[in-house]
Order: sequence, then structure tokens, then C-alpha cells
Amino acid sequence: MSRTKVVPIPVMGRHNINAYLLLGRRPVIVDAGTPGSGRKIHEQIAAHGVDPTDVSLIVITHGHIDHFGSAAELHRLTGAPVAGHAADLGPYRSGRAREPYLPTGLMGRLMARNKNLHVRAEPFEPDVLVTGETGLEDFGIAARIMPTPGHTAGSVSVLTDRGDLVAGDLIANSLFGLVRGRPADPPFHDDPLHNLASLREMLALNPARLHVGHGTPLEPDRVRRWADREHRRLSRREARR
Repeated sequence: MSRTKVVPIPVMGRHNINAYLLLGRRPVIVDAGTPGSGRKIHEQIAAHGVDPTDVSLIVITHGHIDHFGSAAELHRLTGAPVAGHAADLGPYRSGRAREPYLPTGLMGRLMARNKNLHVRAEPFEPDVLVTGETGLEDFGIAARIMPTPGHTAGSVSVLTDRGDLVAGDLIANSLFGLVRGRPADPPFHDDPLHNLASLREMLALNPARLHVGHGTPLEPDRVRRWADREHRRLSRREARR
């Protein structure tokens, strides 16, 4: 099987919200952007020389509106099945992210007031229900879906044969992707300690690069240093409780 290439698909701004196109024997999409983004993602896939009807799978990394918002639309446009983790079925079936949002800092507190975060997306039912590590060879790429809970209970990442980790909101660039190359928490986490544990588990697999939902790719060594500092900070906070 040919090695998997990761192609970013900007959904909002240059890097503020990303979906991804994974190219192998057959193409796979990771994430579906905000509601109404399906046609834009479809057009960008075609611009990369890929027939959108060849897409074998759409993987949704988690149940937040900026990642699953156009999953149903993309399913109709491509005919590809949609994969999502069982623990985020509530948002997928209702079209609403689980609330309240739990901010990780000032950016999250400001964003939680944004009415666009509270709109309803078109619901969908995952065709492929993920409950554990799942190989994607049958869908034409040398990669695995890896459960990485914490950001939400059903968060997943995709790890390719080349060591590229398509990480959803496991980690982000600072300020919702505006500060490139600087690791930071995304604006929200359901469980920061659990998310950090998932991040460190993925780093232990020695990924070559982390491709994130918000911002440009991150270098693993820089993420490791950030994760070590964050672990010390969260440990001190828990000890004071």
C-alpha cells in the first residue's frame, strides 16, 4: 500500500479551522468543519486532483460544531461513510455540542459567548462506529484511528504509517491557531488531565509531526516540552485542591 500523505484543507481563515485530506490508495477526509462548509471542502478536494466520489471515509475527530458541522453534507456530496466515536454519539445525533463548554483560558471564555458555537448542525449517524483503535487499510490508507479522549469523551486522532498524527483538538496552535508553531490548549477541554494523558500517550509513539484542527503543524519536541510544563502545572493545581 502506498504511503499516506496529509494535505490540509483550510475551512476558516488560512489555518484557524482545518480539515484534512489523507492520500493513499484511496482518499480519506478527516473532519468536516463548521455547518455550511461541505461544498468548500468538496471543491478543495477536487482542486487537489482528487475525485470527491473516490473518498472512502470521512473521520470526525470529535463532537464539536467546528469539526462535525458539515459531516452530513459531505456524506451526501461524496457518498463516503462517516466514522465517529461512540462516546460522542450524543452531539452527532442531536447536532449540538455537549454543553456547557469548559474553557481552558481567556480565549475559551470569550468564545463561549459566541452564539455561532451554540447553533445546531445537521445531525448524522456514524456509519462506522469507533470504540477502540481502528485500522484504516480497508479504506485505502495506511493509518489507524486512535482514541484520544479528554477534549471530549469521544475524541480521536489518526496516526499514519509515516508517523503523521492528525490530532483534531488534542493540541492546538496558540490563540485558536493565530500564533503558528506555538503549542497550546484549544479554547475548551471537557477533561484537561485526561486530554493531557492522551497527548502524552500519542507522543510516546514518536510521531513525526502533529497536524491540528487549529493552526499549522506542530513539531513533537516542542509539544513534549509544552506537555511537560502543562503536566507540572495541572499537578500543582490538583495538589492544592
